[in-house]
Amino acid sequence: MAENFAWMHSVERLKIAKRLSEQRPEHLAPLNICLQVNISREASKSGVMPEEVAALAHEVAALPRLQLRGLMAIPAPADSLSAQRAPFAELRQLLIELQSALPETPLDTLSMGMSDDLEAAILEGATLVRLGTAIFGAR
Repeated sequence: MAENFAWMHSVERLKIAKRLSEQRPEHLAPLNICLQVNISREASKSGVMPEEVAALAHEVAALPRLQLRGLMAIPAPADSLSAQRAPFAELRQLLIELQSALPETPLDTLSMGMSDDLEAAILEGATLVRLGTAIFGAR
């Protein structure tokens, strides 16, 4: 991964970030990283808990050959637009707090939203969305 890609959207542990940093070839630009946040606190999903994001972000931002760019989340499904927006708003707020805490780090990415909650994610500031179902249909 560290040798063949420009972005990783699912870093949730320092151990993974360290390994990516060690394996990133020096002749390549730094690997862009998004921390995966378990914004809905689902036991079935991976990701760092919201209250642990700042500590992990500080550690990842200090690693060589990586560039911390933002946060990623896939919240629990919700039926209404307002219910969909709530976790995205929380993730956006976490990013704003990180931007203040790490002013030298170009934190400009919110990777959030999929085909079913795309509008809510965009309303809350998503910069990257995943549209597999909308393009390819249901699995």
